[in-house]
Amino acid sequence: MTNEDIEHLSAMLKARSGLILGSDKTYLIESRLAPVARKEGFSSVSALLTALRTKRDEKLMAMVTDAMTTNETFFFRDKVPFDQFKSDVLPALAKTRLNGEIKIWCAACSTGQEPYSLAMLMEESRAQFPRVNLDILATDISDRCLEKAQSGLYTQFEVQRGLPITMMVKNFEKVDEMWRISPKMRQSIRFKKLNLLDDLRGIGRMDVIYCRNVLIYFDLETKKKVLEQMAQLLPDDGYLFLGAAETVLGITDAFKPMPGMRGLYIKNQAVKTEAARRLA
Repeated sequence: MTNEDIEHLSAMLKARSGLILGSDKTYLIESRLAPVARKEGFSSVSALLTALRTKRDEKLMAMVTDAMTTNETFFFRDKVPFDQFKSDVLPALAKTRLNGEIKIWCAACSTGQEPYSLAMLMEESRAQFPRVNLDILATDISDRCLEKAQSGLYTQFEVQRGLPITMMVKNFEKVDEMWRISPKMRQSIRFKKLNLLDDLRGIGRMDVIYCRNVLIYFDLETKKKVLEQMAQLLPDDGYLFLGAAETVLGITDAFKPMPGMRGLYIKNQAVKTEAARRLA
């Protein structure tokens, strides 16, 4: 593949998804795009990239973007964000949401394990919070991932990754060699296609946003834009969950870390106060 092909691919991916190719881009491109090249009848990845550069093929661009986007996820991934939600976030919001509804947005939900984990966690906490219901919106840029998420159908390997056996027995049924999550869990989540580079105001107000292990693939400017749009969606007592390797520090002052809670952020009220003072 030529430098021109790689540069065009890099520019396309950044424009369409915010993805920045890393230093291992040649290996990554070959490994991710080889299946696409075979499926679409190209003799090699280089031939696919040349076609991508010389023809305006929306379908091919979407397939390549989908293939290059990282979709790694599993049930209760990293555990800590779910423990924090159960022990701190859920009790705090349950006290202040008089209608009993807590709105959660799972941004870049991939194949659905994160929102389903939250739905199962809420079901486990039902006795403690009988009047609380989670309104979960799960979005992703990938049609392929959303289709799988909506089906709720997972392999044996996928249900064994992070999912307690008691939850699997309670919430899944065996379908041939696969496992399907219960209709109740599937109906509790709204799935929608969304690009984080777009205007996010249409999402509406949210109490909690999970945007984990996504920002690491964006450049600084894109991170700042996404985070500051998310801040506008959250009320003053809202919460933002980021991945363990992600931070808002040095990017935006719209959020600040919640003391003693790794990966959990709250809105920075000092910024709002200062802005009000300047307008006074």
